[in-house]
Amino acid sequence: MKDNLRIHYDKEADFLEVGIGEPIKGYFKNLGKGIFERRDEETDEIKGYAIFSFLKRSKKIFDVTIPLPNKIKIISS
Repeated sequence: MKDNLRIHYDKEADFLEVGIGEPIKGYFKNLGKGIFERRDEETDEIKGYAIFSFLKRSKKIFDVTIPLPNKIKIISS
């Protein structure tokens, strides 16, 4: 089964959250510099990322490298 990729950006807070699969109980692991991994409490699998000051990290173009699991399905609305 392929996982869905959920992306939410809060412009006012300049906060980006990327979720992989269905929302689950988990915890955040601090990767440093305002970047966090969301991990499944039971399996310790990566289930998403949170990035603070997302647009402030760039001038006009931004480049953020996020390691993603192999099985991802991107859906648009």
